[in-house]
Amino acid sequence: MPGIIVGVDGSEHSQLALDWAVQEASLRHAPLTVISVLPAMTSYWGAVPYVDTGLDIEQVQHEVQMLTDKAVGRLAGPPPTVTVQVTCGSPATELIGAAHDAGLLVVGSRGSGGFTRLMLGSVSSQVAHHAPCPVVVVRQ
Repeated sequence: MPGIIVGVDGSEHSQLALDWAVQEASLRHAPLTVISVLPAMTSYWGAVPYVDTGLDIEQVQHEVQMLTDKAVGRLAGPPPTVTVQVTCGSPATELIGAAHDAGLLVVGSRGSGGFTRLMLGSVSSQVAHHAPCPVVVVRQ
């Protein structure tokens, strides 16, 4: 397996996906890439970064690195090689693009209301349908 990619957005669901991906990377002795995507608005002139929380890429990078370090710290086995990346764009598009050389793409699930067909979030649904590699959607 060339490597595992996991999408992280700071939610509880993505934390579960990160924990699962860290364990899987350790078991398979595979490198892990943790990706967080800051949403971008698209206009005629291209993608423009849009972050309504006021966080910048460096702040998000630091926070994702801290989440990743904690997940690796909870690991019982040998830690995998981990890279953390923060980018700006459409989360589903960026994750799918990053997965072209990956052996596995991991994302969290998101529950939306009481309708069974809406149990996957829009990003996890797009990734599951369009990724060029196997996808794991981690549920609670």
